[in-house]
Amino acid sequence: MEKPRIGWIGTGVMGLSMAGHILAAGYPLTIYSRTKAKAQSLLDKGAQWAASPKAVGAASDIVFSIVGFPKDVEEVLLGEQGALAGMAQGGIVCDMTTSSPALAERIAQRAAAQGCMGMDCPVTGGDVGARNAALSIFVGGEAAGLERIRPLLQCMGKIIMPCGVAGMGQKGKLANQVAIAGVMFSTCESLLFAQEAGLDVQQWLETVAPGAAGSTAMNVLGRRCLKGDFAPGFFIEHFVKDLGLCLEECRRMGLVLPGLQAAEQAYRQMLGRGQGKLGTQALVGGIAEACGKAWQH
Repeated sequence: MEKPRIGWIGTGVMGLSMAGHILAAGYPLTIYSRTKAKAQSLLDKGAQWAASPKAVGAASDIVFSIVGFPKDVEEVLLGEQGALAGMAQGGIVCDMTTSSPALAERIAQRAAAQGCMGMDCPVTGGDVGARNAALSIFVGGEAAGLERIRPLLQCMGKIIMPCGVAGMGQKGKLANQVAIAGVMFSTCESLLFAQEAGLDVQQWLETVAPGAAGSTAMNVLGRRCLKGDFAPGFFIEHFVKDLGLCLEECRRMGLVLPGLQAAEQAYRQMLGRGQGKLGTQALVGGIAEACGKAWQH
């Protein structure tokens, strides 16, 4: 069967690799990004450039988006120059940004009103998972839509979790972010404790990482901390956005999650110090600074 025409909006830290897997699988790909230079490597490999999200929609049967914030999702999918404005009946828009469940529901409703489908498929796995096509993908939306996009999701990820109706994919991802907030705190606090206790922090990490104290955060981001590598696999400014969305859902559900609140506050303080473009592992320095100490690696 002829492969569907794919549109892609957003070629940031993760989107560039994800779109690359779609292109490598032989799908015709049309791209829009606010900064065309960020998409150049894909264009060099045969992807087509579109001047707007609407133009992406007009050239595509299925459009994926992975952008920064809910307002960006709304603009590129629902705006006057958004992808839905250009799509023919029968098309699918699939947002892979971590965004608002309520917005995901609204996108699905707008899509249905013009004979299309809206899916929310946020991902976890960071820059490494995106490069290695090893992401976990939470899916909200119609089962028929999932079956149409499943071969594409399989190009990008290893685990695909159907979560339910539109918006439920976003809720699955937000639950993941609650867990990430806690594990980042534990990783950074333990590294700082080991340093201040006078331990060989590298040796300490190698000792505890294989055991119950270990985690992906410890093994990947903890090692980056030891190298003084705070380049973003995931931006602090985006994590603050995610944790804010988690807190919004908590208020709606009547939940109080103290660990989530503490993480959001700590990361927001770093954002206020102009550190939003650093990776989430830079929290180790933020915690040290709050103690009047310095992370020495």
